[in-house]
Amino acid sequence: MPDQTPSWMEALPQPLRTLLSLPRELPEADTFAIVILSPVPFMVLAALFGGLAAWIAFLWIAVFIFALDELLARAAPDAPEGSEFPAADTLSKVLAGGHFGLLFLAVWALSGGTYLTFGSKVLVFLAFGLFFGQVSNSNAHELIHRSDKRLFLLGKWVYTSLLFGHHTSAHRYVHHRFAATPNDPNSAELGEGFWSFAPRAWIGSFRAGFEMERNLRQRAKGPMTALRPYADYLLGGAGFALAMALLFGAGGLLAYLLLCLYAQIQLLLSDYVQHYGLSRKALGNGQYEPVTEAHSWDAPHPVS
Repeated sequence: MPDQTPSWMEALPQPLRTLLSLPRELPEADTFAIVILSPVPFMVLAALFGGLAAWIAFLWIAVFIFALDELLARAAPDAPEGSEFPAADTLSKVLAGGHFGLLFLAVWALSGGTYLTFGSKVLVFLAFGLFFGQVSNSNAHELIHRSDKRLFLLGKWVYTSLLFGHHTSAHRYVHHRFAATPNDPNSAELGEGFWSFAPRAWIGSFRAGFEMERNLRQRAKGPMTALRPYADYLLGGAGFALAMALLFGAGGLLAYLLLCLYAQIQLLLSDYVQHYGLSRKALGNGQYEPVTEAHSWDAPHPVS
């Protein structure tokens, strides 16, 4: 069969040509795995050696994925509603487990453990921060919606490791119920700027999530039972911070806190965009019309 490769593809680097040439019938979970895991080897090399590897890791996530969004048509049509992908749970577990290793690797490298130059540290910080913000956060979101308790806990601890554990409660009990209404701290109002929205959403979701959890557990026996899972979020986050400080010193603690802040900003930016300026009609008695496609902005980019 003659080669059908377009002439414009022949000028691209081999890794890009390979990814663009993936069979269109490739199982969806396999496609996800290839796209999501592809930057990880470069990130590891970047953390260990810096230099060119750091540039590749950063550009792969910040530029290459964006370019694929613009160049690549969907590799496969949307799956039918209700379809299941059994391999997706395995991929989510791999991503979650890898997240913790990458988090400690990044902090070690940024604290001076691999003797990176300042320029390489900046690139490593941006590459890992983008991965935590856009992959780890998204994967944790999927996991906290799983009915399997073990998968749920995995997602909860990914969020907790990014000092954003309360999102586990606030997203499920507040955002899902009140999205695109004044009762949802994570729905941006029309004309509201992001830097005004972000602190309001962070603090508001923390409080609203706690109130929901407290109400759900108001009949529970014992103060610690009533406080959970917020005790897990706070003590767990403090535990991660303490571990970073003990293992990597003050520089490691600072790097960890900045990585968490960067990842949190990306999650909040996602919330900001998804429901910006959209509202559900009030029906009275505190009720609102059901959520539809009209209450969330679409982002049909095939890769990111």
